[in-house]
Amino acid sequence: MQISARNVLKGKVIRIKPGVVNTEVVVEIAGGTQVVSVITKESAESLGLAVGKQVYAVVKASSVMIAID
Repeated sequence: MQISARNVLKGKVIRIKPGVVNTEVVVEIAGGTQVVSVITKESAESLGLAVGKQVYAVVKASSVMIAID
């Protein structure tokens, strides 16, 4: 796989919660951190997602904000 995005996190699917239109996918990356993504149900099916499958979480953002209390 080649992609221009710089924020690519390799991990494993640990939970899939399908909905009527969208599917919530929880990916565990290094150190046990979890990344949650909501994708279309059709995309989840097309990718053949299943618990335990190795995947890449690709983060695309035009800006990342920092906040403090």
